[in-house]
Amino acid sequence: MLKRQFLTGLGLLLVACGLARAAIYPLPPDDVDIIGEIKIVEVRPDETLLDIGRRHGVGYEEMQRANPGVSMWVPDPGTKVVVPTRHILPSGPREGLVLNVAEMRLYYYPPAAKGQPRTVETYPVSIGRMDWRTPLGVTRVVAKQKNPPWYPPQSVKLEAKAEGRVVPDVVPPGPDNPLGTRVLRLGIPAYLIHGTNNPWGIGMRVTHGCVRMYPEDIESLYERVPVNTPVRIVNEPVKAGWFAGELYLEAHPLLEEDREDDDAQLLREAVARIAQALGERQHRVDLAQIKKAIEGQAGVPVRISRSSI
Repeated sequence: MLKRQFLTGLGLLLVACGLARAAIYPLPPDDVDIIGEIKIVEVRPDETLLDIGRRHGVGYEEMQRANPGVSMWVPDPGTKVVVPTRHILPSGPREGLVLNVAEMRLYYYPPAAKGQPRTVETYPVSIGRMDWRTPLGVTRVVAKQKNPPWYPPQSVKLEAKAEGRVVPDVVPPGPDNPLGTRVLRLGIPAYLIHGTNNPWGIGMRVTHGCVRMYPEDIESLYERVPVNTPVRIVNEPVKAGWFAGELYLEAHPLLEEDREDDDAQLLREAVARIAQALGERQHRVDLAQIKKAIEGQAGVPVRISRSSI
């Protein structure tokens, strides 16, 4: 009954959301780990893959990996492209904000209003470059601010100087402010979740460690995330989860600084995640499908079940 209610609620919520950029889904029961559905859309004239991704809440690298061989900037009109809007939820507690840096995606589990079912929201984000990596760990939202000024840290000024650029001591609120219009300050000093004045960089490793969101996403999230909301930052390039009694695997590329032997590392990750998902269950998996997910690293759930024993 609970699963039937979840699937019915999913359909109703998707209809209600229409073309809203925020991806909001009913929170599935504990034995279901997948939200959303893969979409196939046709490229409109003068439309980029980034335009399509932004309209559906997907970032740059997600769209690129899902559509190899299709130009990001000048795709042929009429081309059918994959929009990877199906996700396995990260492991661990379904509460507060959870950022998986490997997939450059943020999940929010808001508390339910009285008498209402719980939901989960998911957003594409940008994270820190290899030399400015976003830290892992558990923290909280400690403060919120609208239209913040930006005070560039000394490290950013030194980097700019080495490149022949000058960064001012303060950038006031406005269209040139790289923090955008909203900031969620984390308990990790100097790290923020914020908007941007350059939305085309969402879904890439382009920040100095902060978490960057589409302007419309942070403005929506800002209103509903209270101070003291827990934040968990994880690095899960491989996720395993259940849907309708079948097991799925989702693989993303390793972050550059984590790479030694990509396939071997991802295989080890996959074995660990599958074992975690199986627990005490007796369930057969398809090695060919596991290999497909690991080699493809497309960031979409791949069914790896064969048949239950």
